[in-house]
Amino acid sequence: MSDEIINRVAESGIITIDLKEYFPEGEIVLFDIKGYLFRELILKEKDFREALKNIDWSIYTGKNLVITNTADAIIPMWAYMLVASYAEPFAKEICFGSEKEFVQASMLNKIAAIQPGDFADKRIVIKGCGDVTIPEAAYIAITTKLRPVVKSLMFGEPCSTVPVYKMSKAAVK
Repeated sequence: MSDEIINRVAESGIITIDLKEYFPEGEIVLFDIKGYLFRELILKEKDFREALKNIDWSIYTGKNLVITNTADAIIPMWAYMLVASYAEPFAKEICFGSEKEFVQASMLNKIAAIQPGDFADKRIVIKGCGDVTIPEAAYIAITTKLRPVVKSLMFGEPCSTVPVYKMSKAAVK
């Protein structure tokens, strides 16, 4: 009997995908229109435009900007566009919604850019644990992106996985 320890996981050819790698990089900051409304209820165009002109937009350089409105007020669409037009030269990415929605949209865009052929006939594990909360939509997107081409798709860690999909033997050429 050999005393040599064999790492069967390393020899298995399993590829681990950590969705944390698709998480948006950089700081995420909110721009709430609420603070620019008259009595937090009414958007006065002239005052709003003047307020936006006086903002030092360079503070958003390289940051991910999420435009939101937490007031119970109807905001015209052009107001969001105006904020985005001021921020665009500085911000890394701009989105409307919440921080959670931004993270999800950013991750889905990155997953959409994956070339499925790079994973054809491979055994894939989507890492399941980590220090960053990954949106459920990212797991669904990676599954639907890779399932048509992979030999198998699993969730968890290579040493302890939950099978998600396995290509039928009839489909293997």
